Amino acid sequence: MSTSREIMDGAKFDVLRKGIVYTETLGWIDMGHARGNDVDSLKRQFVTGERSGKQSYTVMYRQDMYFDKFSSRYGVGKFSHWEIKCGRSTEDINRIMLAMMINTASRFEGLQSLRAFSWYTDSGFSGEDLVSDLFGFYRAIIPGRYGYRLKPVSYDAAVRRWDYYGPIGSYKNRGFRPILFPDPNDSCVRHQPYRVNLPHFMMWLRPWDDFASGVVKVLTNDGTSLAYKAMK
Repeated sequence: MSTSREIMDGAKFDVLRKGIVYTETLGWIDMGHARGNDVDSLKRQFVTGERSGKQSYTVMYRQDMYFDKFSSRYGVGKFSHWEIKCGRSTEDINRIMLAMMINTASRFEGLQSLRAFSWYTDSGFSGEDLVSDLFGFYRAIIPGRYGYRLKPVSYDAAVRRWDYYGPIGSYKNRGFRPILFPDPNDSCVRHQPYRVNLPHFMMWLRPWDDFASGVVKVLTNDGTSLAYKAMK
């Protein structure tokens, strides 16, 4: 659930680890979602599995959210648990990871949309979430500086959009295409949000879709995880 207090200056885009930034290419980006830590963790599981010498190995990808209530911390999330036949190429691994992320991220956003969580968050399918997840995926498999590609705007230009169009959480996006918000100060454009296609660098990899060959066996495609911790 992003708020205006989290808006950051786009000049810091390539070093930010949290907050939200508005970019001219992908619209609003949640820099926490875009860190790619989840993909890095998943990739390590593939590396370990490929080195194990076994015929197959299992990997798990998950997304979680946590909230505090009544002096306790609760966590809930979604996960995918798949079995992989050993001997996968780098391209195979990247395609499988992309398929796992797309599957789990969509189910996780659906979980947040349930009425049971509406008291806590409006984040389910918030306009920036899935786009940020996908950007974080590509950022993890091809590390580098992406500011010049995404064209993040200044803090003032981002706040101007937020104040004019409202919170990004009020714009729901069930797909991975970005929603752009024209600058209210630009008198030559129509001031209305619109969807655009993803840039080429976020479309070159096709998610794994061969589930009949035995290379990938789905053990769990819609797992739900729960966590509880008493706070001192």
